[in-house]
Amino acid sequence: MASPAFEEIVEDFEFLDDWEDRYATVIDMGKSLPDMDPALKVPATKVEGCASQVWLHPEIADGTFHFSGDSDAMIVKGLIAVLSALYTGLPLSEIAKVDAPAELARLGLNEHLSSQRSNGVRAMVERIRHYASEAA
Repeated sequence: MASPAFEEIVEDFEFLDDWEDRYATVIDMGKSLPDMDPALKVPATKVEGCASQVWLHPEIADGTFHFSGDSDAMIVKGLIAVLSALYTGLPLSEIAKVDAPAELARLGLNEHLSSQRSNGVRAMVERIRHYASEAA
């Protein structure tokens, strides 16, 4: 189960035949991500296990999940935007049910990310699930 925003990304990616175009699209998504408040870039929001610096801050409202995020690497910031589209607006009870690797595979990202980036994505997904389970 994925959010409507993520389904839009899947549809957009269906028209991109080349990995370079998909890569550029992910980077553009990162560029359009709102800046994270620097006051939220603290050790408690830093995601360990990522090659670059990554911060995720949960924002729970009316039982739905939202988060802000940032990274010092543009491709990672784009991956944060993809994960935001995947999870934002879902009820807290649905977060753990999302099969993130399968959903991301629909974008063709799995085979093109380095092992370090893949580990970072897994760490971000684990952090998102942790935030949601704590808030539920």
